[in-house]
Amino acid sequence: QVQLAESGGGLVQAGGSLRLSCAASGRTFSSYAMGWFRQASGREREFVAGISWSGGSTRYADSVKGRFTISRDNAKNTLYLQMNSLKPEDTAVYSCAASRLRVGVPASGSNYNYWGQGTQVTVSS
Repeated sequence: QVQLAESGGGLVQAGGSLRLSCAASGRTFSSYAMGWFRQASGREREFVAGISWSGGSTRYADSVKGRFTISRDNAKNTLYLQMNSLKPEDTAVYSCAASRLRVGVPASGSNYNYWGQGTQVTVSS
């Protein structure tokens, strides 16, 4: 089992940047594919970005391609999401998640087994 805790959210103006972190407990972090999801008020949760267990493969939602970068440091048991050129429509609660899948980078939340509590990101116009 792995426990996840996000940090780094906050209030930023449009065009600004934030870096989210997701700290994982346990010694098996490197065996999980990881993902970032977000849920805006009144909307369904959506996939933002994912990374394979090795870090060799990444996947992004079309809405964030070219602006967000997902990365991981397995030595530090930490997942990151660098968010640049933020837009008001990026406002949401961002959560990290861990998947036991060893092939590919899942985009469906149903393929993730463990979730963090989330961190609020608010982008003002």
